[in-house]
Amino acid sequence: MKYNRLTKEQFEELNQEFINFLASQSITADEWEKIKQDKPEVAEDELDVFSDLIWEGVLEKVTYLEHFSKHQMYLFNITMAEIKLVAVKVENEAIDITTREGYQWLQTNLLDDTVNLYTSTKAVSEDRNKDIFALIKQGAVITKGQLFDYFSDMVENK
Repeated sequence: MKYNRLTKEQFEELNQEFINFLASQSITADEWEKIKQDKPEVAEDELDVFSDLIWEGVLEKVTYLEHFSKHQMYLFNITMAEIKLVAVKVENEAIDITTREGYQWLQTNLLDDTVNLYTSTKAVSEDRNKDIFALIKQGAVITKGQLFDYFSDMVENK
């Protein structure tokens, strides 16, 4: 398995897609029940293959990720060739940007001496999706990129 198995809730959400996946392998509902009962290891393999297919489809479409911690914000723009990073670090221990109040403080104090902006770029590896998945496993979430664009523009116009 290349990625993580989908959760029970995710499988429930993707029930129709999973049925279509089984049907593409000529596995009927009755046969699936028999496989689960008689060959649980085969059923586990099918769940893993389906999970990887779903992850591949999702990861192919990702262009922006965000990861917040108490004092840092990592904003990623992922192209086919590179991963661009804009990082915001708050060096004021009293501020927690994961809270509403802390984030509002950041918005009004972006030019404060305790707020630092960094940028970086690195080439994606041979397996772009695996790079993205590693960031997601570390806590990054898929976004539409508004924060990345905002802070990227800010850095460029500094």
